[in-house]
Amino acid sequence: MKNKIKIYLLLIAFGISSASCLDKYPEDAIQADKAINTVDDANQAIIGIYAAFKDASLYSGCLTLLPDLQSDLSYAVTGYSNQYGDIWRWNILATNSDIESVYGGLYAVINRCNFLLDYIPHIQQAVTDDDALDKLDMIHGEALFARALCYSELIKLFCKSYEGNTEAENELGVVLTSKYNTTDNIQRASLKDSYQFVLSDLDLAATYLKIDEDNVTKNDLYNTAYFNEYTVYALRARIALYMKDYEEAIKYSSKVIESGYYVLSSANTQYGNTGQSYYQYMWTNDSATEIILKVGFTPTSYGAALGTIFFNYDYSTVRPDYVPAKWALDLYESSDLRYSIFFQTYLTGYPHALQWPLLQKYWGNTTFLESYNIRHTSMPKVLRLSEQYLIRAEAYCQKENPDYGSAGKDITTLRMARYAIYGSGTTLSKNNAMDVIEKERVKELYMEGFRLQDLKRWHKGFERKPQSESLTNGSSLKVEKDDPLFVWPIPQNELDAPGADIQPNESNK
Repeated sequence: MKNKIKIYLLLIAFGISSASCLDKYPEDAIQADKAINTVDDANQAIIGIYAAFKDASLYSGCLTLLPDLQSDLSYAVTGYSNQYGDIWRWNILATNSDIESVYGGLYAVINRCNFLLDYIPHIQQAVTDDDALDKLDMIHGEALFARALCYSELIKLFCKSYEGNTEAENELGVVLTSKYNTTDNIQRASLKDSYQFVLSDLDLAATYLKIDEDNVTKNDLYNTAYFNEYTVYALRARIALYMKDYEEAIKYSSKVIESGYYVLSSANTQYGNTGQSYYQYMWTNDSATEIILKVGFTPTSYGAALGTIFFNYDYSTVRPDYVPAKWALDLYESSDLRYSIFFQTYLTGYPHALQWPLLQKYWGNTTFLESYNIRHTSMPKVLRLSEQYLIRAEAYCQKENPDYGSAGKDITTLRMARYAIYGSGTTLSKNNAMDVIEKERVKELYMEGFRLQDLKRWHKGFERKPQSESLTNGSSLKVEKDDPLFVWPIPQNELDAPGADIQPNESNK
């Protein structure tokens, strides 16, 4: 694995030119076979790390799409191209190339981070200028956060759910590497140690990425493609929820929500003279006050096209591979404006002439489409404020002494930003709280890569029932809770790599 990932690192990276309060250097990145000796070299290396997140195996492709395609949110259409077909049918093997790409893509970024982090102490010793040292500290924090983010995704996909420290000590985690050049045996740490590694990186990253409150305005942090103190807190909140550490989830989500730097994008208020609401504009133009972190694209440097499989638009017709599940569509109430923003009914170009609401959430960035004919390409929103409200609401309900009143207020706040009219509050109780929150997560986070993990940590299965023109093979699938394939198999080429001692998952067998 190490040798393979080193090859990834030798690739030339393309920089990100999105505007940010964080100053970045030009878009030529240092290559791995050249030493990182100066702050400028380190800056080029971190640009390469940001750029690596554009890879089609990550947020603009497999990492976002596969978990939700595997679950109960969408159906393959008769006549589809078979893109991701094995994932959708739960015919998931350790040799699946898409899962290999996610695993390899995440470790490629991790090893970029390790390569840079190995050199930072050497640079610190040679630098005396305070401004240069401050810049190096920021780069240090960015590399730590990037590594933590990648490990959090690996744990989410390739490990079981976290059921407390004692059980996690005996569950398999991921292969942890903190150095680029290492001769240690390649083996998996425990699930507990894997999470603790991530948390340690985030704790240190927060110190290096600390915001100077006196020199930052409310307009400086939202809609950014770069890491900062609050991206750390947002990820901490998500991880705490996954670890079922509900007090920590409340603590960190509250830091983000109450910071004042982010505001939910209203679906019922028009944005300027665009003819669109603030919330719709976020999906059509990839810009919003509630975006905590996005992967920044430019027309000359962008990732994969998230929306292709939902349209396959060829300027004359649409032939989607996947369409929304009817049960998910039926969750949206008539006053919920997310429905008209996310879905639009089309007559497809298939011989069977299916007419169905298609997912236009990823129709694509308007500028990219209209000015450059780049179709179905949207900037992935890795962290959003709405998720923080959902995290906190769930944590309020699941903690030892539930606070259903506070949870209801968070759901109400979210719905008021999404509904045309939402006059009454949300009343939650032991009997209905998790049902309401589960449905709200589906409606708000549809096809953003959360559903498989949610079902896994809630220990819930699902059942697909055929709908109009759905593919026969897969439409009647019933998956029991805790099915082994909720945890992806470790890629076979990693298990077979020389010098590796990686234990397989149950799904490998």
